[in-house]
Amino acid sequence: MRMVFGLVLLLGIALAGGAVYLAKDRIAQYQAANAQAQAALAEIVPTKTVYVAQGPLKYGQKLTKEDVRAVAWPENAIPEGAFVDLVALFPENTDELRVVLRQMEKDEAILALKVTEPGEDTGLTSRLARGTRAFAIKVDVSSGVSGFLRPGDRVDIYWTGRVNVAGAPDKGDVTKLIEANVQLIAIDQSAGGELNETTIARTVTVAISPQQVASLAQAQSTGNLSLALVGAGDDTVASSIEVNQRSLLGIASREVKAEIEKEKVCTIRTRRGAEVVELPIPCTN
Repeated sequence: MRMVFGLVLLLGIALAGGAVYLAKDRIAQYQAANAQAQAALAEIVPTKTVYVAQGPLKYGQKLTKEDVRAVAWPENAIPEGAFVDLVALFPENTDELRVVLRQMEKDEAILALKVTEPGEDTGLTSRLARGTRAFAIKVDVSSGVSGFLRPGDRVDIYWTGRVNVAGAPDKGDVTKLIEANVQLIAIDQSAGGELNETTIARTVTVAISPQQVASLAQAQSTGNLSLALVGAGDDTVASSIEVNQRSLLGIASREVKAEIEKEKVCTIRTRRGAEVVELPIPCTN
């Protein structure tokens, strides 16, 4: 009887020890999982609702509520001008719709600079900043960068012609940089940011100040204008550049020394005794 009691006691102790071990293992697993969860919560970035394009949007397309959707966007990375409120994007006090000014891809954030105000005209007037004017420049396949220009690109403008100024030395035809880093806002009659194929433009429209308008108008009427495309990531501004035929061919200009005309002196001869002397007198001619 005592032996049976001892065996039962040993079995109970073994079971109790196993239960304690399993409990400790479970607690350790729970604590590890809880630590992982806390670490994951610490890495979660606060988000805010931002409205993005439901699908591709083209220039000139009217923007409707079906064209946008709300997504969670990290608060510290929201683009400037993004719409975080549906009422701001589609005001309740008007039925007029916004119009897309620049092509947008699916899931791209809707920005204020890429759409018009509700009911606003999508013409060039909406693309002109305060104090700027739209000016058209005639181009061809050579002066228009072979059709690779797009609205939104920036170009340097060069003038080639002959300087006809009285008293100025004749250097032949001169090519000079007259405007640098000028933005194109339209190609022919297209102001959209994307063109499906390369086209040879006949005119490009630039956004410039009234003073620049006068300069380009004068340059266009007295010579030929050529455009040089500026790279998308190029933030440099070209300095003053001028090339003429002499500098192009390496011909050194000869200095012509003007002869200084000697002052004319008029004299008369007179005899004083046995000596003949010359006396200065005013010149009559």
